[in-house]
Amino acid sequence: MDITKKYTNGEVTIVWKQDMCIHSAICFKGLGEVFDPKKRPWITPEGASTERIIDQIKKCPSGALSYYLNKDAPNEKVNVEAETIVETAPNGPLLVYGNVTIKGKDGTLTKKSNVTAFCRCGASANKPYCDGTHQKIGFQG
Repeated sequence: MDITKKYTNGEVTIVWKQDMCIHSAICFKGLGEVFDPKKRPWITPEGASTERIIDQIKKCPSGALSYYLNKDAPNEKVNVEAETIVETAPNGPLLVYGNVTIKGKDGTLTKKSNVTAFCRCGASANKPYCDGTHQKIGFQG
């Protein structure tokens, strides 16, 4: 089930795609005033400045968190102007930083920016993307 939720402080809208989240905890360890999984709603954008929220969202390894400025069109994607970097997370996914286009098995193209987490353990239910299953199965690598 593809669940997408949006939270706004009036200036920035935080977009969270539940199915993409790998539960790295980077969001709430870095900005607990905004991201608190023990609260409902778990995202409260009033807790920090728009600048701090954007900086924290850019650290999301799965791309489950994204944002747009409300003054811009909500469908406008933020493009990363950087070279592509690939990093292997210890006991976790393959992280690709930068702009990347993924060709699905049906031939459809999906463009991603910021950070994309690809499954390395082989157990993800959302291949080729990581869904956090590596933690549940104790993947080592």
